Amino acid sequence: MEKRLVSVWFPYLKTEWMMRRNKSLRGPLVLYGKEKGRLVVSAVNREAADADIKRGMALVDARAVLFNLQAIEEPPDVFETLLQKIAAWFIRFSPFIVIQDPDGLLVDASGCSHLWGGEEKYLQDIFLRMKNLHYTVRLCMAGTTGTAWAVCRFGNQINIPSGLETAALEHLPPASLRIDPAVAVKLNKLGLREIGDLRRMPVAALRRRMGESCVQRLHQALGTADELLLPIQVIPAYQERMNCLVPVVTRSGIEMALQQLLEKICLRLAAENKGIRTAVLTTYNIDGKQQQTVIGTSRATSNAGYVSALFDLKLSAIEPGWGIELFVLEVPDPEDQLTGQENIWVQHRGWKDDGICALVDKISNKIGPGKIHRYTPAAHHWPERAYQPLSAVGSEPVIAWPDHKPRPLQLLDPPCLIKVTAPIPDYPPMNFQYQEKMHKIIKADGPERIEQEWWIQEGMSRDYYQVEDDNGNRYWIFRQGHYHSNHPVQWFLHGFFV
Repeated sequence: MEKRLVSVWFPYLKTEWMMRRNKSLRGPLVLYGKEKGRLVVSAVNREAADADIKRGMALVDARAVLFNLQAIEEPPDVFETLLQKIAAWFIRFSPFIVIQDPDGLLVDASGCSHLWGGEEKYLQDIFLRMKNLHYTVRLCMAGTTGTAWAVCRFGNQINIPSGLETAALEHLPPASLRIDPAVAVKLNKLGLREIGDLRRMPVAALRRRMGESCVQRLHQALGTADELLLPIQVIPAYQERMNCLVPVVTRSGIEMALQQLLEKICLRLAAENKGIRTAVLTTYNIDGKQQQTVIGTSRATSNAGYVSALFDLKLSAIEPGWGIELFVLEVPDPEDQLTGQENIWVQHRGWKDDGICALVDKISNKIGPGKIHRYTPAAHHWPERAYQPLSAVGSEPVIAWPDHKPRPLQLLDPPCLIKVTAPIPDYPPMNFQYQEKMHKIIKADGPERIEQEWWIQEGMSRDYYQVEDDNGNRYWIFRQGHYHSNHPVQWFLHGFFV
């Protein structure tokens, strides 16, 4: 596939943005800022540019050129992200967008233009959309970044066929090579006023006189040297896109587009033994609105129908407005899909059962991720640390539950201080008071001593008792401290048995 790159130049980006925000602005307009104690023009609109007012000119000189010139101080921190937002909007034309500061973009259109019916219609669509948004734009498509940039700003052609880059550059000035302005002035003084003059010079002589940067830019424009391009975002390895010639406005249309994208991406994942854990559907509306829909699965899966059913729970939240023109489906972090041999005689597989996994996924995608979990043992003696929450399915405990005396299903955090009547030294209490109610103990088992984990924190050990009151309720209580020591003895209620 041949490389096709589009240079997009906004010659009046800042002023047109201001005029879009303030409809009352008419006629010649400039923005200015402070530079070394004086006011300097930082941006111009078309009317001011036609009067030969340029960036870098002193504001007082610009006012002398046009008596009706409107001047607005450039607002701080407003335009830092403007080009980035426009680049994000351009994602509908290509997944690979590069920002070319201060007022341009580079769009990698390789393999994209056929979706518009050809390169001419592709460029025309960009131009008309920018015009409808009240932005002046200049475009050029070529096979190299340097040629597209140069012809866009210094030439008159819109589409340079592959292989004709040299002819398109022949009569352009050296400044179009993106070289240092001082080098461009020097070349002009030497009589080298066209790129064709540089191309016919010996490379060694050009490098010796003008430096390596000038030679490199020339070779990049001609396509004989590579150029590193950094897109606004890294393209995910697993991404599928669908451009719609007719904007989609119905739920059934959204479902059909999603189904086609899922089938493509799941086919790729299945071929690599990978599966979806998170899938992100991004829709781009005609009016510029973007919407994201995210689903998650408890286990890696490449079943398109299963993932589609999870998306169905959220598609009603997508607002097509005037129509959706682009669908992008991404799987950011696919996981290996392990297929182990199963025992066909086992009917109940616990949390590994497919039905349980499907139920958990449906509930999780309705109420939100991280709301359903299960408790598994943790490698600690202290009861508050002896368990940990994991995802409901798809995760294995590190250790098994220890084989010791039963533990209550409900623990109090923190343990509740209680008053007891107890014989000494190691007898269980005869009664205890909890929430202003006295509980008479008729059965007790213990003590079970649990030492403090000294490598985590210092503290006294605990003596636990399982007790049952006269109403048949069972509790887990403990004594902290010893009667024969200098530390005060305290009793706590820590949990409830069923």
